[in-house]
Amino acid sequence: MTTLALTHLALSHFRSHKRAVIDVDARPVAIFGPNGAGKTNLIEAISLFSPGRGLRRAAAQDMARRPETLGWKLTGHLNSLGHIHEVEIWSEDAQPRQVRIDGKTAPQTALGRIARVLWLIPAMDRLWIEGAEGRRRFLDRITLSFFPDHGELSLAYEKAMRQRNQLLKDMVRDPHWYLALERQMAQAGAAIHANRLAALDHLAVAQSAAETAFPTADLALSQSEGEMPGEEADLAHALADSRMRDLSAGRSLVGPHRTDMIGTFAAKGIAARDCSTGEQKALLISLILANARALARDFGAPPILLLDEVAAHLDATRRAALYDELCALGAQAWMTGTGPELFAELGSRAQRIEVTEDNGLSHTHHQTG
Repeated sequence: MTTLALTHLALSHFRSHKRAVIDVDARPVAIFGPNGAGKTNLIEAISLFSPGRGLRRAAAQDMARRPETLGWKLTGHLNSLGHIHEVEIWSEDAQPRQVRIDGKTAPQTALGRIARVLWLIPAMDRLWIEGAEGRRRFLDRITLSFFPDHGELSLAYEKAMRQRNQLLKDMVRDPHWYLALERQMAQAGAAIHANRLAALDHLAVAQSAAETAFPTADLALSQSEGEMPGEEADLAHALADSRMRDLSAGRSLVGPHRTDMIGTFAAKGIAARDCSTGEQKALLISLILANARALARDFGAPPILLLDEVAAHLDATRRAALYDELCALGAQAWMTGTGPELFAELGSRAQRIEVTEDNGLSHTHHQTG
Protein backbone atom coordinates (compact mmCIF):
# COMPACT_ATOMS: atom_id res chain seq x y z
CA MET A 1 0.00 0.00 0.00
CA THR A 2 1.29 3.46 -0.91
CA THR A 3 1.94 5.83 1.97
CA LEU A 4 0.30 9.07 3.04
CA ALA A 5 2.12 10.60 5.99
CA LEU A 6 3.17 13.94 7.42
CA THR A 7 6.84 13.37 8.19
CA HIS A 8 7.85 16.89 9.23
CA LEU A 9 5.80 19.52 11.01
CA ALA A 10 6.98 22.94 12.14
CA LEU A 11 4.69 25.33 14.04
CA SER A 12 5.40 29.00 14.62
CA HIS A 13 3.19 31.06 16.96
CA PHE A 14 0.33 28.61 16.51
CA ARG A 15 -2.06 28.37 19.47
CA SER A 16 0.05 27.63 22.59
CA HIS A 17 3.18 26.74 20.60
CA LYS A 18 5.67 29.53 20.04
CA ARG A 19 7.90 27.11 18.18
CA ALA A 20 7.66 23.34 17.79
CA VAL A 21 9.27 20.97 15.31
CA ILE A 22 8.34 17.30 14.89
CA ASP A 23 10.00 14.76 12.61
CA VAL A 24 8.40 11.32 12.39
CA ASP A 25 7.96 8.39 10.02
CA ALA A 26 4.74 6.85 8.69
CA ARG A 27 3.97 4.79 11.82
CA PRO A 28 1.26 5.86 14.30
CA VAL A 29 2.22 8.74 16.61
CA ALA A 30 1.22 8.77 20.30
CA ILE A 31 1.20 12.25 21.85
CA PHE A 32 0.91 12.37 25.63
CA GLY A 33 1.13 14.98 28.37
CA PRO A 34 -1.00 16.86 30.91
CA ASN A 35 -4.22 18.61 30.01
CA GLY A 36 -3.59 22.11 28.69
CA ALA A 37 -0.08 21.36 27.43
CA GLY A 38 -1.04 21.77 23.76
CA LYS A 39 -1.61 18.21 22.49
CA THR A 40 -4.85 19.02 20.70
CA ASN A 41 -3.24 22.14 19.24
CA LEU A 42 -0.71 19.89 17.50
CA ILE A 43 -3.32 17.74 15.82
CA GLU A 44 -5.42 20.79 14.98
CA ALA A 45 -2.41 22.03 13.04
CA ILE A 46 -2.32 18.74 11.11
CA SER A 47 -6.05 18.99 10.37
CA LEU A 48 -5.34 22.19 8.43
CA PHE A 49 -3.43 20.14 5.85
CA SER A 50 -6.83 19.24 4.39
CA PRO A 51 -9.58 21.45 2.91
CA GLY A 52 -12.02 23.07 5.32
CA ARG A 53 -11.78 24.85 8.65
CA GLY A 54 -9.92 22.24 10.67
CA LEU A 55 -11.05 20.12 13.59
CA ARG A 56 -12.08 23.10 15.75
CA ARG A 57 -13.68 25.03 12.86
CA ALA A 58 -11.81 28.10 14.11
CA ALA A 59 -11.20 31.37 12.31
CA ALA A 60 -7.60 32.00 11.28
CA GLN A 61 -7.13 34.85 13.77
CA ASP A 62 -8.20 32.61 16.66
CA MET A 63 -5.29 30.25 15.98
CA ALA A 64 -2.61 32.89 16.62
CA ARG A 65 -0.55 32.54 19.80
CA ARG A 66 -1.52 35.04 22.45
CA PRO A 67 -0.78 37.63 23.61
CA GLU A 68 1.45 38.38 20.59
CA THR A 69 -1.16 37.67 17.83
CA LEU A 70 1.57 38.20 15.25
CA GLY A 71 0.07 35.66 12.91
CA TRP A 72 1.12 32.03 12.61
CA LYS A 73 2.71 29.58 10.19
CA LEU A 74 2.79 25.81 9.66
CA THR A 75 5.26 24.00 7.45
CA GLY A 76 4.91 20.33 6.62
CA HIS A 77 6.50 17.66 4.45
CA LEU A 78 3.72 15.47 3.10
CA ASN A 79 4.69 12.07 1.73
CA SER A 80 1.77 11.42 -0.62
CA LEU A 81 1.52 8.56 -3.12
CA GLY A 82 5.25 8.41 -3.70
CA HIS A 83 5.81 12.18 -3.88
CA ILE A 84 7.04 14.49 -1.13
CA HIS A 85 5.30 17.87 -1.07
CA GLU A 86 6.34 20.89 0.98
CA VAL A 87 3.20 22.58 2.26
CA GLU A 88 3.12 25.99 3.94
CA ILE A 89 0.00 27.32 5.65
CA TRP A 90 -0.07 30.69 7.35
CA SER A 91 -2.11 33.70 8.41
CA GLU A 92 -0.93 37.28 8.89
CA ASP A 93 -2.75 40.26 10.39
CA ALA A 94 -5.86 38.18 11.17
CA GLN A 95 -6.37 37.47 7.47
CA PRO A 96 -7.78 34.18 6.11
CA ARG A 97 -5.19 31.46 5.95
CA GLN A 98 -3.01 31.10 2.87
CA VAL A 99 -1.59 27.93 1.32
CA ARG A 100 1.54 27.25 -0.69
CA ILE A 101 2.30 23.80 -2.14
CA ASP A 102 5.80 23.12 -3.45
CA GLY A 103 6.52 26.85 -3.53
CA LYS A 104 3.37 27.83 -5.44
CA THR A 105 0.35 29.59 -3.99
CA ALA A 106 -2.67 27.30 -4.06
CA PRO A 107 -6.31 27.36 -2.94
CA GLN A 108 -7.23 25.33 0.14
CA THR A 109 -9.15 22.91 -2.08
CA ALA A 110 -5.83 21.89 -3.70
CA LEU A 111 -4.89 20.19 -0.43
CA GLY A 112 -7.59 17.61 -1.19
CA ARG A 113 -5.63 16.44 -4.23
CA ILE A 114 -2.57 15.45 -2.20
CA ALA A 115 -3.94 14.59 1.24
CA ARG A 116 -6.85 13.04 3.08
CA VAL A 117 -7.18 13.76 6.81
CA LEU A 118 -9.91 12.35 9.08
CA TRP A 119 -10.45 13.07 12.75
CA LEU A 120 -12.37 12.00 15.80
CA ILE A 121 -12.48 14.43 18.73
CA PRO A 122 -14.35 14.39 22.07
CA ALA A 123 -16.84 17.00 20.83
CA MET A 124 -18.16 14.36 18.40
CA ASP A 125 -19.16 12.04 21.26
CA ARG A 126 -22.58 13.74 21.34
CA LEU A 127 -23.07 13.26 17.60
CA TRP A 128 -26.01 10.87 17.89
CA ILE A 129 -27.93 12.87 20.49
CA GLU A 130 -27.31 16.47 19.40
CA GLY A 131 -29.12 18.36 16.64
CA ALA A 132 -29.07 17.45 12.96
CA GLU A 133 -26.53 20.19 12.12
CA GLY A 134 -23.68 18.31 13.81
CA ARG A 135 -24.53 15.09 11.96
CA ARG A 136 -24.69 16.95 8.64
CA ARG A 137 -21.27 18.44 9.32
CA PHE A 138 -19.90 14.98 10.20
CA LEU A 139 -21.42 13.52 7.03
CA ASP A 140 -20.05 16.34 4.89
CA ARG A 141 -16.53 15.82 6.26
CA ILE A 142 -16.79 12.16 5.24
CA THR A 143 -18.21 13.14 1.84
CA LEU A 144 -15.46 15.74 1.32
CA SER A 145 -12.86 13.02 1.93
CA PHE A 146 -14.21 11.13 -1.11
CA PHE A 147 -15.18 14.12 -3.28
CA PRO A 148 -12.83 17.12 -2.94
CA ASP A 149 -15.27 19.31 -4.91
CA HIS A 150 -17.96 18.81 -2.26
CA GLY A 151 -16.79 21.86 -0.32
CA GLU A 152 -17.12 24.13 -3.36
CA LEU A 153 -20.62 22.79 -4.05
CA SER A 154 -21.59 23.51 -0.44
CA LEU A 155 -20.29 27.08 -0.67
CA ALA A 156 -22.19 27.68 -3.92
CA TYR A 157 -25.39 26.30 -2.42
CA GLU A 158 -25.06 28.34 0.79
CA LYS A 159 -24.35 31.57 -1.12
CA ALA A 160 -27.48 31.17 -3.28
CA MET A 161 -29.55 30.19 -0.23
CA ARG A 162 -28.40 33.26 1.73
CA GLN A 163 -29.54 35.48 -1.13
CA ARG A 164 -32.88 33.64 -1.39
CA ASN A 165 -33.38 33.90 2.36
CA GLN A 166 -32.83 37.66 2.16
CA LEU A 167 -35.59 37.90 -0.46
CA LEU A 168 -37.85 35.91 1.84
CA LYS A 169 -37.11 38.16 4.82
CA ASP A 170 -37.79 41.20 2.65
CA MET A 171 -41.17 39.61 1.73
CA VAL A 172 -40.40 39.75 -2.00
CA ARG A 173 -43.18 37.88 -3.83
CA ASP A 174 -42.26 38.35 -7.49
CA PRO A 175 -41.17 34.86 -8.69
CA HIS A 176 -38.70 36.30 -11.19
CA TRP A 177 -36.40 37.30 -8.32
CA TYR A 178 -36.26 33.69 -7.15
CA LEU A 179 -35.83 31.69 -10.36
CA ALA A 180 -32.09 32.11 -10.94
CA LEU A 181 -31.23 31.56 -7.26
CA GLU A 182 -33.40 28.46 -7.08
CA ARG A 183 -31.74 27.06 -10.20
CA GLN A 184 -28.35 27.55 -8.55
CA MET A 185 -29.56 25.92 -5.33
CA ALA A 186 -31.11 23.02 -7.25
CA GLN A 187 -27.96 22.38 -9.30
CA ALA A 188 -25.59 22.46 -6.33
CA GLY A 189 -28.09 20.82 -3.97
CA ALA A 190 -28.71 17.80 -6.20
CA ALA A 191 -24.94 17.27 -6.52
CA ILE A 192 -24.50 17.58 -2.74
CA HIS A 193 -27.23 15.00 -2.16
CA ALA A 194 -25.73 12.61 -4.73
CA ASN A 195 -22.27 12.95 -3.16
CA ARG A 196 -23.65 12.22 0.31
CA LEU A 197 -25.45 9.10 -0.91
CA ALA A 198 -22.32 7.90 -2.69
CA ALA A 199 -20.26 8.47 0.46
CA LEU A 200 -22.71 6.36 2.49
CA ASP A 201 -22.42 3.61 -0.14
CA HIS A 202 -18.62 3.71 0.19
CA LEU A 203 -18.93 3.35 3.98
CA ALA A 204 -21.42 0.49 3.71
CA VAL A 205 -19.13 -1.48 1.41
CA ALA A 206 -16.10 -0.81 3.63
CA GLN A 207 -17.97 -1.94 6.74
CA SER A 208 -19.43 -5.10 5.18
CA ALA A 209 -16.05 -6.20 3.78
CA ALA A 210 -14.11 -5.88 7.03
CA GLU A 211 -13.67 -8.02 10.12
CA THR A 212 -13.52 -5.55 12.95
CA ALA A 213 -13.85 -5.41 16.72
CA PHE A 214 -16.11 -2.38 16.40
CA PRO A 215 -19.86 -2.55 15.69
CA THR A 216 -21.29 -1.74 12.27
CA ALA A 217 -23.48 1.33 11.90
CA ASP A 218 -26.19 1.42 9.25
CA LEU A 219 -26.58 4.98 7.95
CA ALA A 220 -29.39 6.63 6.05
CA LEU A 221 -30.47 10.14 5.11
CA SER A 222 -33.77 11.64 6.15
CA GLN A 223 -35.39 15.04 6.21
CA SER A 224 -37.79 16.27 8.85
CA GLU A 225 -40.19 17.68 6.25
CA GLY A 226 -40.12 14.67 3.94
CA GLU A 227 -37.62 13.15 1.58
CA MET A 228 -35.03 15.43 0.01
CA PRO A 229 -35.77 15.70 -3.76
CA GLY A 230 -32.84 13.92 -5.37
CA GLU A 231 -32.94 15.25 -8.91
CA GLU A 232 -32.10 18.81 -9.90
CA ALA A 233 -35.47 19.44 -11.57
CA ASP A 234 -37.34 17.96 -8.60
CA LEU A 235 -35.47 20.18 -6.15
CA ALA A 236 -36.11 23.27 -8.29
CA HIS A 237 -39.84 22.46 -8.31
CA ALA A 238 -39.83 21.79 -4.55
CA LEU A 239 -38.20 25.16 -3.88
CA ALA A 240 -40.75 26.94 -6.08
CA ASP A 241 -43.65 25.09 -4.44
CA SER A 242 -42.34 25.95 -0.98
CA ARG A 243 -42.05 29.71 -1.54
CA MET A 244 -45.22 30.72 0.28
CA ARG A 245 -44.36 28.54 3.26
CA ASP A 246 -40.79 29.87 3.19
CA LEU A 247 -42.08 33.45 3.14
CA SER A 248 -43.92 32.76 6.38
CA ALA A 249 -40.82 31.19 7.94
CA GLY A 250 -38.38 33.77 6.53
CA ARG A 251 -36.01 31.01 5.41
CA SER A 252 -35.68 28.07 3.03
CA LEU A 253 -37.34 24.92 4.39
CA VAL A 254 -36.46 22.53 1.55
CA GLY A 255 -33.04 21.30 0.46
CA PRO A 256 -29.91 19.44 1.57
CA HIS A 257 -29.36 21.92 4.42
CA ARG A 258 -32.34 20.21 6.10
CA THR A 259 -31.08 16.65 5.72
CA ASP A 260 -30.33 14.52 8.77
CA MET A 261 -28.12 11.42 9.02
CA ILE A 262 -29.75 8.56 10.92
CA GLY A 263 -27.54 5.87 12.45
CA THR A 264 -28.52 2.40 13.63
CA PHE A 265 -26.50 -0.16 15.61
CA ALA A 266 -26.80 -2.88 12.94
CA ALA A 267 -26.34 -5.97 15.13
CA LYS A 268 -28.99 -4.84 17.64
CA GLY A 269 -31.32 -2.89 15.38
CA ILE A 270 -31.23 -0.02 17.86
CA ALA A 271 -31.10 3.65 16.86
CA ALA A 272 -27.67 5.08 17.65
CA ARG A 273 -29.25 7.84 19.73
CA ASP A 274 -30.69 5.16 22.06
CA CYS A 275 -27.41 3.24 22.50
CA SER A 276 -25.19 3.46 25.58
CA THR A 277 -22.41 6.05 25.68
CA GLY A 278 -19.82 3.32 25.08
CA GLU A 279 -21.76 1.92 22.13
CA GLN A 280 -22.14 5.37 20.61
CA LYS A 281 -18.36 5.89 20.83
CA ALA A 282 -17.70 2.47 19.31
CA LEU A 283 -20.03 3.25 16.40
CA LEU A 284 -18.13 6.50 15.75
CA ILE A 285 -14.80 4.69 15.74
CA SER A 286 -16.28 2.08 13.40
CA LEU A 287 -17.33 4.80 10.94
CA ILE A 288 -13.93 6.50 11.01
CA LEU A 289 -12.21 3.16 10.36
CA ALA A 290 -14.64 2.36 7.54
CA ASN A 291 -14.04 5.80 6.04
CA ALA A 292 -10.29 5.16 6.23
CA ARG A 293 -10.56 1.71 4.61
CA ALA A 294 -12.69 3.07 1.77
CA LEU A 295 -10.26 5.94 1.18
CA ALA A 296 -7.28 3.59 1.16
CA ARG A 297 -8.91 1.87 -1.79
CA ASP A 298 -10.15 4.99 -3.63
CA PHE A 299 -7.33 7.47 -2.96
CA GLY A 300 -4.55 4.89 -3.14
CA ALA A 301 -3.33 5.30 0.44
CA PRO A 302 -4.98 5.27 3.88
CA PRO A 303 -5.70 8.78 5.20
CA ILE A 304 -3.93 10.50 8.04
CA LEU A 305 -6.05 9.95 11.17
CA LEU A 306 -6.30 12.37 14.11
CA LEU A 307 -7.74 10.71 17.22
CA ASP A 308 -7.98 13.13 20.14
CA GLU A 309 -8.26 11.46 23.58
CA VAL A 310 -9.63 8.35 21.89
CA ALA A 311 -7.89 5.92 24.25
CA ALA A 312 -9.43 7.47 27.37
CA HIS A 313 -12.88 6.18 26.42
CA LEU A 314 -11.85 2.58 25.70
CA ASP A 315 -10.95 -0.32 27.98
CA ALA A 316 -7.63 -2.09 27.42
CA THR A 317 -9.17 -4.76 25.15
CA ARG A 318 -10.87 -2.23 22.90
CA ARG A 319 -7.72 -0.05 22.85
CA ALA A 320 -5.63 -3.02 21.73
CA ALA A 321 -8.22 -3.85 19.05
CA LEU A 322 -8.18 -0.26 17.78
CA TYR A 323 -4.38 -0.15 17.63
CA ASP A 324 -4.28 -3.49 15.79
CA GLU A 325 -6.75 -2.19 13.21
CA LEU A 326 -4.84 1.06 12.71
CA CYS A 327 -1.58 -0.81 12.16
CA ALA A 328 -3.23 -3.32 9.81
CA LEU A 329 -4.66 -0.41 7.85
CA GLY A 330 -1.21 1.15 7.58
CA ALA A 331 -2.46 4.63 8.50
CA GLN A 332 -0.37 7.31 10.14
CA ALA A 333 -2.64 7.91 13.14
CA TRP A 334 -1.87 10.80 15.48
CA MET A 335 -3.37 10.04 18.89
CA THR A 336 -3.43 12.10 22.08
CA GLY A 337 -3.75 11.03 25.71
CA THR A 338 -2.69 12.13 29.17
CA GLY A 339 -0.16 9.38 29.82
CA PRO A 340 2.09 6.89 27.99
CA GLU A 341 0.30 3.93 29.59
CA LEU A 342 -2.69 4.58 27.29
CA PHE A 343 -0.53 3.56 24.34
CA ALA A 344 1.27 0.60 25.93
CA GLU A 345 -0.47 -1.93 23.64
CA LEU A 346 1.19 -0.29 20.62
CA GLY A 347 4.67 -1.26 21.77
CA SER A 348 7.30 -0.54 19.13
CA ARG A 349 4.69 -0.10 16.40
CA ALA A 350 4.35 3.60 17.25
CA GLN A 351 6.38 6.72 17.91
CA ARG A 352 5.82 8.71 21.08
CA ILE A 353 5.89 12.45 21.67
CA GLU A 354 5.72 13.92 25.17
CA VAL A 355 4.37 17.44 25.45
CA THR A 356 5.12 19.33 28.68
CA GLU A 357 4.38 22.86 29.76
CA ASP A 358 6.95 25.12 31.41
CA ASN A 359 6.35 28.79 32.15
CA GLY A 360 3.72 29.01 29.44
CA LEU A 361 5.99 27.55 26.74
CA SER A 362 5.36 24.09 25.31
CA HIS A 363 8.37 21.81 24.83
CA THR A 364 7.98 18.79 22.57
CA HIS A 365 10.16 15.76 23.29
CA HIS A 366 10.31 13.10 20.60
CA GLN A 367 10.96 9.39 21.13
CA THR A 368 10.98 6.67 18.47
CA GLY A 369 10.12 3.26 19.76
